[in-house]
Amino acid sequence: MKSPLLSLPGAVPAEGRDEGVAAHYGDLFREQRALADGSGLVDLSHRGVVTVTGDDRLTWLHLLLTQHVSDLAPDQATEALILSANGHIEHALYLVDDGTTVWTHVEPGTEGALIAYLESMKFFYRVEVADRTGDIAVVHLPAGSIAEVPDGVAVRETPHGRDLFLPRADLEAYAAAHGPAAGILAYEALRVETHRPRLGFETDHRTIPHELGWIGTAVHLQKGCYRGQETVARVHNLGKPPRRLVFLHLDGSEVHLPGHGTPVRLAADGAEGRQLGFVTTSARHHELGPIALALVKRNVAVDAELIAGDTAAAQETVVEP
Repeated sequence: MKSPLLSLPGAVPAEGRDEGVAAHYGDLFREQRALADGSGLVDLSHRGVVTVTGDDRLTWLHLLLTQHVSDLAPDQATEALILSANGHIEHALYLVDDGTTVWTHVEPGTEGALIAYLESMKFFYRVEVADRTGDIAVVHLPAGSIAEVPDGVAVRETPHGRDLFLPRADLEAYAAAHGPAAGILAYEALRVETHRPRLGFETDHRTIPHELGWIGTAVHLQKGCYRGQETVARVHNLGKPPRRLVFLHLDGSEVHLPGHGTPVRLAADGAEGRQLGFVTTSARHHELGPIALALVKRNVAVDAELIAGDTAAAQETVVEP
């Protein structure tokens, strides 16, 4: 779904999974600095929006999600995962309950599969699941923003800012009143800086939550059964995940950033050495320069010098080995 904010001056369309919104509006670093200072907004209207209503909505979701939501207080933001039977991550949900409705935003294009799964699990529970992507747009206000939130709009308040579930028809007017708009590249650079994983970027078909540091933030270890819980408990109590997320400071002299999937190797072994992992997301940061997240084998030494493709990379630990 193409955002109307792509008609703003300087807007350059994003590609790939973020198609439909602006990559930037002409000045990536200015947009990042504005967000870091608590001003402006980010158009996330390409993300899927799913709602759950009904008296049983929280107790029902509690049975399906990795997060403890049965007693979720109104307006308390949380995030949760849906796992496969083997514990692999299938969906990531960013949700809030407003007292009558659970509002969730998810990765672009995943709402259909999510709704199909939820519908298959309704059984006798008093719940209704709806795809609201067509009429609701997600707008992100950075931490520290003093922008007004319209009455009746659901809000996810987090340490990183507020996610508004705004009527799509109001998107242009809201951006005009509370901009300037920042592109998805600025938003992603700040996400990488704070080591926050994203489904489809930091995950592949075999990723488990422990590898990305999602234990605690999206996975509650003391709640009841859910699909994939056996793997979560076994790895947490008896073992270690096979891979771990790391943060990379990339060589700033390189013109091109290593893209998603770029092999990560030991610098001492060179570009022909054994692959130890891959880049998940890379970005240009207004203060840190070129940075990235990568998923590497757990036994890679925390002080090992790495290369991402041909680019030198110094690592910082995100998930302990």
